[in-house]
Amino acid sequence: MTNKDTSALSEKDGVSQPETTSKSSAEKIKRNRRKTTSTEDFVTQIIAGNIPFLSRAITLVESTNPKHQQQANEILEACLPHANKSVRIGITGVPGVGKSTFIESFGKHLTSLGKKVAVLAVDPSSSVNKGSILGDKTRMEELVTDENAFIRPSPSGTSLGGVAQKTRESIILCEAAGFDTIIIETVGVGQSETAVHSMTDFFLLLKLAGAGDELQGIKRGIIEMADAIVINKADSGNEKNAKLAKVEFNRALHLYPAKESGWQPKVLLASALHHQGIDAIYAMIEEYMNLVKKSGYFQQKRNEQNNYWLLETINQQLKNNFYNNPKIKERLQQEVTKLENGKTTPFTAAKRLLNKNYGRQ
Repeated sequence: MTNKDTSALSEKDGVSQPETTSKSSAEKIKRNRRKTTSTEDFVTQIIAGNIPFLSRAITLVESTNPKHQQQANEILEACLPHANKSVRIGITGVPGVGKSTFIESFGKHLTSLGKKVAVLAVDPSSSVNKGSILGDKTRMEELVTDENAFIRPSPSGTSLGGVAQKTRESIILCEAAGFDTIIIETVGVGQSETAVHSMTDFFLLLKLAGAGDELQGIKRGIIEMADAIVINKADSGNEKNAKLAKVEFNRALHLYPAKESGWQPKVLLASALHHQGIDAIYAMIEEYMNLVKKSGYFQQKRNEQNNYWLLETINQQLKNNFYNNPKIKERLQQEVTKLENGKTTPFTAAKRLLNKNYGRQ
């Protein structure tokens, strides 16, 4: 019989492993977790440009926890005097138009000029949408490592109003942190364009040449909101199509009534992949900003946006209060059953629910 001490299968005394975390360090970590960062600390660090604190503050803004919301509101109020000093640029376009590549190229151009750029996203269905913005941090490999840039994807959700409101509040925090250029990106397939238009100073629409949609410019809608159209991917043999598309869009834009700002929307060509035309786009935005600030339209639009978001926030809160009311939840199911059985109409059911909510029978 083989001696167990000489067998290859025998147990040997192992080398004792040191503790990965000392007891004193572990206690310190626990204390830090228990300690809640004060509003004053948040504000001081955000104004100092501390990115981790900025990220944590935006997380508070996005949270649905009542305690978090209360502190988030306090932080926003304290940061407000340090905000409103940026240029807010909205960028939209259908999936595949090259938004991420364009924003990275545009953002790198701005940081090379000494600008501080924050990229925010508005996308209520980002977790399932094919053009998901949540992948931006991986697609913008250069910009995400730039010390003068900050990229923050939106959380996914079903409420556009809620997501857009959080983005609106995040703008204030980014401005207080010293970012002088805020880029708000939207997926470009729904109502999110209207929300982005209502929180930006300049609205940029990205289009593709040769996609068969050049004549869509004659239709009202998103193109009517645009302050400029950039035909992206004007490279790799697509230059001719891009120039033709530019002519078509220019013709279409001249059919619209003059903008209140006094600005005539322009159409430019660009190849974000090859960094072509980016400097001309920024020069155009600067031209626009000089025009609207001189005429007073810039401040007028900012005031209109504040009024718009006041009413939107009230509407959102009323909606949340209504659907979170336990009595309404119970009564709603009853009304749905009546609807399915053909015993009421949607309008009568809605009236009864609203009366129930306001204590009227």
